[in-house]
Amino acid sequence: MFEGAGIDVLVVVGGSGKGHEDDGSAGGGDLADGACAGATDQEIGTGDGLRYPRYGNSPNAEIVQERVAALEGAESAVLLASGMGAVACALLALLRPGDHLLASGAIYGGVSRLLGGEFATFGIDVTLIDPTETRVWRKRLRKTTRAIFLETPINPTCRVIDLRPVSYITKELGIALVVDSTFASPVNLRPLEHGADVVIHSATKYLNGHHDVLAGIVCGTAPYVEEVRQKMMVWGQAPDPFAAWLLERGLKTLDIRVARQNENAMRIAEWCATNSAIGKVHYSGLPDHPDHEVAKSMMDGFGGMMAIELAGGADAATRFLERIRIFRHAPSLGGVDSVVSEPRFTSHAHLSSAERARAGIPDGFLRLSVGIESAKDLIADIEQALR
Repeated sequence: MFEGAGIDVLVVVGGSGKGHEDDGSAGGGDLADGACAGATDQEIGTGDGLRYPRYGNSPNAEIVQERVAALEGAESAVLLASGMGAVACALLALLRPGDHLLASGAIYGGVSRLLGGEFATFGIDVTLIDPTETRVWRKRLRKTTRAIFLETPINPTCRVIDLRPVSYITKELGIALVVDSTFASPVNLRPLEHGADVVIHSATKYLNGHHDVLAGIVCGTAPYVEEVRQKMMVWGQAPDPFAAWLLERGLKTLDIRVARQNENAMRIAEWCATNSAIGKVHYSGLPDHPDHEVAKSMMDGFGGMMAIELAGGADAATRFLERIRIFRHAPSLGGVDSVVSEPRFTSHAHLSSAERARAGIPDGFLRLSVGIESAKDLIADIEQALR
């Protein structure tokens, strides 16, 4: 029914099957029906139509899965309890003991710990590389490599990895390209259009957009997504049906929210680039960003995520966070309200100062998740915090 519809339509009614005429049986945002957490009447004498939330088939979960699959241009999607759960189940559905995973070393700290520690207990070898060195991907492949995993844009440095040269390798060898696209959202980037096979989101962030849901989602082919769903079931990563209802609500405004966040972030980045207290601005919308041309060719918007490096280092960052008023000092991102975080105490706290500096996250580095407030007021807030 929605074939050929734009993102502005899909975020509101995509996946409901009947649009605004939905009777609630497929979800449709019906709280009373879809939030039921454990008991749904079942027909006698058949397993057909069995609904059990741990199986990921609550009505609210199903409508979110269908809607996000439509947004990403995927055959199917499965909703999980968290972004970390989504990454773990997505990769475990592809990899077996003895397999090799080639992954970007510039990834979320939690995922880095998963790949660097936990996967070894499954007998899965992992090689981490610098994703900005395009030729390294092919050089580090093994005969046992079964998948490549990366983030784009990267958390928290906001580098943008060109998926196309990596996808040439994966298509040639018949291995999977798995992309965490949380920072972009499907409004700005749809990795399947650029050669990816699997797309992951921490739905906690942009897809929900209100800092009140914990969820993750995996998109891909229907057979693969079913493999992920089986992992989700046995590892206990099924989403709470009420969280799915809240997420379906959040998706309705995704296009509007992200458009405003794109606009605000660009204005703030341009202002920050002129302030002497800020040593460096990381935003791919700026012409001097190393990945500006890649982002311009691959993305529909530069996003609401950016980072700044304060010239005064760690002490300046502490003063800034003590003075900031509109921005909230909190670890999440992608919501309607603006948030600032310091990676040295959050996602990259497990690294030393020297290790963070080598990763492009020196002391004084602050990640900004730009919300939908007035850009003028957000700039004024940053300005007064820098004094």
